[in-house]
Amino acid sequence: MRHQTDVVVVGAGIAGIAAAYELLSRGRRVLLLDRDAEENLGGLAKESFGGIWFAGTPLQRKYGIRDSAALGLADWLSFGELGPDDRWPRAWAEAYVERCVPEVYDWLGDLDVEFMPMPMWVERGLHLPGNSVPRWHIVWGTGHVLAVKLSQQLLGHPARNLLDCRYGHRVDTLVTSDGRVAGCRGVIESSGEDFEVAAEAVIIAAGGINGDMDRVRANWHADWGRPPEVILNGSHRFADGRLHDAAERAGAAVTHLDWQWNYAAGVRHWRPRKPGHGLSLVPPKSALWLNWRGERIGPMPLVTGYDTHDLVAQVCRQDRAYSWQLLNRKIALKELAVSGAEFNPAFRDRQRLRIARDLLLGNRWLYDELTANCEDIVVADTLPELVERMNDLVGDSSVEFDAVDDAATRYDERIELGPRFHNDEQLRRIEFARRWTGDRLRTCNAQKILDRRARPLVAIREFIISRKSMGGLQTDLESRVLDLAGRPVPGLFAAGEAAGFGGGGMNGKRGLEGTFLGGCIFGGRIAGKVA
Repeated sequence: MRHQTDVVVVGAGIAGIAAAYELLSRGRRVLLLDRDAEENLGGLAKESFGGIWFAGTPLQRKYGIRDSAALGLADWLSFGELGPDDRWPRAWAEAYVERCVPEVYDWLGDLDVEFMPMPMWVERGLHLPGNSVPRWHIVWGTGHVLAVKLSQQLLGHPARNLLDCRYGHRVDTLVTSDGRVAGCRGVIESSGEDFEVAAEAVIIAAGGINGDMDRVRANWHADWGRPPEVILNGSHRFADGRLHDAAERAGAAVTHLDWQWNYAAGVRHWRPRKPGHGLSLVPPKSALWLNWRGERIGPMPLVTGYDTHDLVAQVCRQDRAYSWQLLNRKIALKELAVSGAEFNPAFRDRQRLRIARDLLLGNRWLYDELTANCEDIVVADTLPELVERMNDLVGDSSVEFDAVDDAATRYDERIELGPRFHNDEQLRRIEFARRWTGDRLRTCNAQKILDRRARPLVAIREFIISRKSMGGLQTDLESRVLDLAGRPVPGLFAAGEAAGFGGGGMNGKRGLEGTFLGGCIFGGRIAGKVA
């Protein structure tokens, strides 16, 4: 089967949708190809919680947050450890920070995308400065609504007649002619039929490599030591790097594939939709993070919300690269969450009363869902019984009761001394987090682990979970893919995760969170305008 078009966009996530939208607005004929089914238009963003990073928005000013592009960029470059030699990643970082408010925040507002009332404060930084102020703006309705609204805008575009969408199409090869990329080839997976597309330009927006665990391991970051035996998949099932290979064969430069954004608190999904399907928990700040023996990981205790890259490094340095979180029902009801739209139905469906109820009384639905179904969670009324169930889960006696008891007792004793004597670093960071209203609403105030009134006790076995690629095809500020000499590959563009969200790695080795969805929209719009 043969097709002819002006521009072919490979990948129908939000980067590809944004690119196609801009192309239609300029009167270009567009063929949008995606390997997934039509109902999954919007890609991985549709499953996300929908947080986007901005610096200097009206929403921030409403809460007295004094932010600016200059402060945002300083945090970004420091946290990502981007140096002067990282030319294109740094250039994309500068461009995004400077332009994200008018070109993403305002643009989404014009498309009737709303944000929740208060920005959240994540990736605050640990050993290096992170977000100096709250910048994580959550789409009202999560990433599900974001993807649906962008899809509706695309499919309802006044120039919709210029758009052809084809699903179940796997692109394997880029076609070159007279020194330029002039189309692509692949297979219709349902029938096995070959197809070929001739086009003036190709935009790759097909995601990263983090859905392929072999590639994840092959590009494991040096900070994390050896890759774990078990890595769960929290990425898109078709994020396999196939288009990176095709572009590389056409002369493209692929950079920084070890700059990955993985999480330390993954559990197995009990309704898997792909091999190794994992869920990324938002770990409770008030839980104790223990190693495979039940010892508290330290000497700096692990607390989420400060440096995700470091959390992964600390877990991977253990003899067994998985961990436990020890908590109780009271902590779980207030703090335990799962990243993404699927397990946040109140936010996804924009049910204000249910959200208020969960904040006030605890998210009982999620607690019951997780404890009833997730194989990596055990519950017990007493600590000896809990440790026994932890060992039953791993199939040996590796979890030591004395270690777990010592960790919990020491922590509770420190709380018992009173706030003036909370010199435990975890308690200090909890206190700091609670100064911001958004965190205070869902963080306990110095809650003891062994408190009998807060039981039953809960232990969660957590694995590293693969999520996003922060490196990829190197692009200039017009989303043109560059070759190894830094020259544009004629006819070839890339956007979103395929381009490391811009420049082959605009975040550096750490992301400030929310730069992923924002980078997809920002880079997709640029690719569409230029192509």
